[in-house]
Amino acid sequence: MEMKLTRFLFLLFILVSFSSFAKAKKTTKAKSDTVKVGAYIISIHDINFHQQEYIVRFWLWFVYDNPKFDFSQQIDITNAKDIEISSVTIDTVRGKYWAQMRVKCTMKENWRVSDFPFDEQHLSIVMEDEALDIDNLVFVADTASSRFDNVGTLSGWKVDNFGVSTSIAKYNTSFGNPVPGFDKQEFSKFTISMDIEREAKGLFLKIFLGMYFAFLIALVSFLTDTNELDPRFGLPIGGLFAAVGNKYIIDSLLPESSQFSLVDILHNLTFLGIFCILTISAIALKLHNAGKIPTAHRLNKVGAAVVIIGYIIANVYYVIDA
Repeated sequence: MEMKLTRFLFLLFILVSFSSFAKAKKTTKAKSDTVKVGAYIISIHDINFHQQEYIVRFWLWFVYDNPKFDFSQQIDITNAKDIEISSVTIDTVRGKYWAQMRVKCTMKENWRVSDFPFDEQHLSIVMEDEALDIDNLVFVADTASSRFDNVGTLSGWKVDNFGVSTSIAKYNTSFGNPVPGFDKQEFSKFTISMDIEREAKGLFLKIFLGMYFAFLIALVSFLTDTNELDPRFGLPIGGLFAAVGNKYIIDSLLPESSQFSLVDILHNLTFLGIFCILTISAIALKLHNAGKIPTAHRLNKVGAAVVIIGYIIANVYYVIDA
């Protein structure tokens, strides 16, 4: 009887010990270091549409408990081409570590240029700890203190919907880890995001003024007589070359895209308008040579009105729609 009781107590002890160990292990695994992260945007500049990049400077800070953390070495900005970290300071406040650093990044960005120069862009700066997964480190966004500089952040643009947030970055790979069943990893992700809208009225006139003057030069041909060959065809062709040159200059500023942008639409309207001018001039010349001079003059007058009104309406429509 005593032997059975001893065995029972021994088995009960093992069972309780194993259960306590499992619970402790589970608790340890579930517990990860929480780090509060915030950012202050100093400036965004050198926006380059052709190279699909821009430069951002900002302060970044971390509040945490684990003294082993070194975020100046651990942090990775996943969508940056180049990262420079400087002015790193670490202090202790109320029993917590407080790390600050100044960051300068060359960011890669897929610009949306379909409505250029009336374009709106969404910028995001995404960072993760490159060494510790979500079982060891979790970011918490410091939304109360994160800001952007209202004065020097971004010249020529309006900044809206600025915010910081956290999420989980999932990677469906073991990164070569030989442990069986270890086929994916998850990391805590901190994101700085904002929407920017270009203040484009002055820029629109600057980049499209050459195109509109080219069209006006072509329109001057309507003021000449219908049998004057050189001005009737020379002026529109000169305007066409000027419009093509203007488009090449603007295209050199923008990234290659398969989308039909506002720049393409307005230039193609100009090309079509000049083609219509040449067509009207050719028909009017043929009528004039056939002795139908009043008909040629009437065609010239009506054709000029149709081309001018149609060109203005089409331009206003697409610009407002952008």
